[in-house]
Amino acid sequence: MRNISSYLKIGVLSGCLLLTSGCELDLPNPNAASDQQVLTTREGIIALSVGVRQFYSTAGIEAAYLYPGVTGRELKGVATFTNVLELEAGGTALPTFNGNILSLWSRMQRTMLMSEQLLDNAPNIPTLTGGTLSGILAQAHLFKAIALGNLALAYEQANTETSITEKVTFKPRAEVLAAAIAHLNEGIALLDATPISPEFISLVTGPAFDLKNTLYAFNARYNLYAGNYEAAISNANLVDLTKSSTFVYSTQSINPVFNATDANIGLGYFRPRNNFGLPAELFEEGDDREDFYMQDPSAVVNGDSVRTLKGFFATQTSSIPVYLPDEMKLIKAEAILRSNGSLDEALALINEVRTQTAGDLFGVNAALPAYSGPVTQDALLLEVYKQRSAELYLTGQKWEDSRRFNRPGPPESTEERNRNFYPYPNQERLTNPNTPADPAI
Repeated sequence: MRNISSYLKIGVLSGCLLLTSGCELDLPNPNAASDQQVLTTREGIIALSVGVRQFYSTAGIEAAYLYPGVTGRELKGVATFTNVLELEAGGTALPTFNGNILSLWSRMQRTMLMSEQLLDNAPNIPTLTGGTLSGILAQAHLFKAIALGNLALAYEQANTETSITEKVTFKPRAEVLAAAIAHLNEGIALLDATPISPEFISLVTGPAFDLKNTLYAFNARYNLYAGNYEAAISNANLVDLTKSSTFVYSTQSINPVFNATDANIGLGYFRPRNNFGLPAELFEEGDDREDFYMQDPSAVVNGDSVRTLKGFFATQTSSIPVYLPDEMKLIKAEAILRSNGSLDEALALINEVRTQTAGDLFGVNAALPAYSGPVTQDALLLEVYKQRSAELYLTGQKWEDSRRFNRPGPPESTEERNRNFYPYPNQERLTNPNTPADPAI
């Protein structure tokens, strides 16, 4: 890996935070604060704590939601730019020098680095104490975990720490997920010992971002991915489903999914496919979530029917939920099924999601009749997959779900995903001899 200290020059970071497309260039800014000024002062640490969340909510989400969304067939790449066409083609047509693959890798590395700098330096500031310090550290653990989780979803192996002086080593994705879970547990423990202060909310997160519930939600998510079903259920149970947690946007800090999918105001690189990326036989007509996330008119682009996004991605300033409450119900249903638990209990959770007509915090209501298919483990797991595809549309999880549920994949089928894992960025391989061999597809 390149000398990673160049990822975080504060002047570059400040400029990047204003761009939904992120920033890949290391440009000197003579008026910017130095790393020393930022990492050794109370004001600098607070600004960096704001900055890591802001960077992830814009540049990070663009890479973590949109590119896997194309690979998981939720979206179609409709721009004529080479990197978009390669991502859309997938398979062996996706080269190691693809710009989107590099963006996903480098933006997660940058998120990790900023989080590590907060964890290493915030405790050394004598004027940062109590619930302000615990909040800053817990949030840094959260975003370090999210970056690790996104790397584990996209790559067979990844680093779990950044390094300024050494070439990073790679670990299997199971170990990367375990490291993410460890960071989430540390963040939760910090807030259990010292709850966040009103000052932390005022100066860092604002009222829309619920740190404690977000830590629980991602801990449930990643424990599910890791096969730790008891921990997934217990963390899902700790999420207060009456409270929301959102990323907030403005005309200066634009919703990145809107910007990449709207052809009138934004870039219009991607369009949503019909049926949430599901094959026609798995899509259920009458699902109100289709009308929530997508609007007509539909169009045919290179033989595929595509739609126009709405919901959380309708405008430049639409807020995006950090997680959706019904994800917790679907996590519990899947974990119960995979651990050979009660079919009736899992079915009840599935029906809570299927039959909801009102009351969802974000208005994501399926309004479907209760499940009427076979009540078997395999049948209910398939139903969970279908419900996750609709409920959690464009949250960066469909690609992972298609693998975890053992859905048809390449090279035999590209209907639900066009690659199993991404190749490693060419830039990483050129500078880091520890880079593993690329997956075949």
